[in-house]
Amino acid sequence: MTRAVEVATGDRIGAVLAGRLVQPVFQPIVDLSTRAVVGLEALARGPAGTALEFPDRLFAAARDAGRLGELDMLCAERALELAVAASVPPPLLFVNAEPAVLDQPLSPRLIELVQAGLPFREVLEFTERALPAVPGSLLRLAALVQQWGNSIALDDVGVDPMSLAFLPVLEPEVIKLDMSLVRAPDTSTARTVAAVVRAESHRTGALVIAEGVETEDDLLVARELGAHWGQGWLFGRPGPIETAGRRFDPAAPSLLRAPRPGFHAAAGSPFEAAAGGRPLGTAEALGGLRRVLAAEPTAVVLLSCPEDGVPGFTVALPDLAGQARSVIVIEDPVPGEFAAVVIGAGHGHALCARASDPPQVRVTEDLPTVAAVTRALLHRHT
Repeated sequence: MTRAVEVATGDRIGAVLAGRLVQPVFQPIVDLSTRAVVGLEALARGPAGTALEFPDRLFAAARDAGRLGELDMLCAERALELAVAASVPPPLLFVNAEPAVLDQPLSPRLIELVQAGLPFREVLEFTERALPAVPGSLLRLAALVQQWGNSIALDDVGVDPMSLAFLPVLEPEVIKLDMSLVRAPDTSTARTVAAVVRAESHRTGALVIAEGVETEDDLLVARELGAHWGQGWLFGRPGPIETAGRRFDPAAPSLLRAPRPGFHAAAGSPFEAAAGGRPLGTAEALGGLRRVLAAEPTAVVLLSCPEDGVPGFTVALPDLAGQARSVIVIEDPVPGEFAAVVIGAGHGHALCARASDPPQVRVTEDLPTVAAVTRALLHRHT
């Protein structure tokens, strides 16, 4: 019986993919001050009236059939096709990227649509689930999106501390606050998230969107959390594109920070990215790193050490890894370089060493520099 169900599900998802039967719906995103519609988010739906109509079942079926990547590409293609064909295209179109398949190549159809010139600015949404899964692929895709003149958003911010840690690494044009923050704004978590996001928005010019705005009270909470724009049933439920946006703000794309081609691209080794860091001795640098780790138990730690090691640092690797809760050990370390990064909500610490006699050591707590070191490391990780 189970095998028969699997075959039937595989047949259904195969039919959806072959017939391009994904039919996105669109939900408005509005300016909280003016209530003008600044853009639409495309939300995937399967064939109406079938078991695969709703996205959880649709994506589960594709995952079970080993065709998740194909479905993700089709959803993006259909969203762009419908928005391009709309009588009044939205100023901004938000499209979701499935974290599990960010390492796949883009489909020819998707490339064709983007390179033909879109009548709107696309904003590609990454969820925090993509950060530990395929960080290198995420950065490479972000670099391509920027190269094409579009933007990125980090979605569901506030669900996991890792999303706050990676904000300065990605520097998205848009930060989307998870709806749980609107529901419970007075918790210590919500206050911390709001403070970090507000600081990042001020530092980088990112726009902040609150999700799950369903009532006028929710709207007030969203503004208190620092949101500029909002999304939720108060402003409209997902529906056909022709009815989703009735009063577009044509100036919306200009409110986003301009794309920065090259920002997410690989730029030298971690040691080179740490240029300007303080030169320290080995013992002093490792002692400082251990103190930071002890004080930041929830921070994300990245470690990189070549097989032949770096004198004075290799022996410290197991000890350092054991102190952290979330550790990413870089798969392809730079020969002759040791690097350790501790990055948390709104702060960071990087130690980079290059093999010599004695080793050259650079330490920095400047957040943009720590983020640059982190990007250099993640480009060497799948």
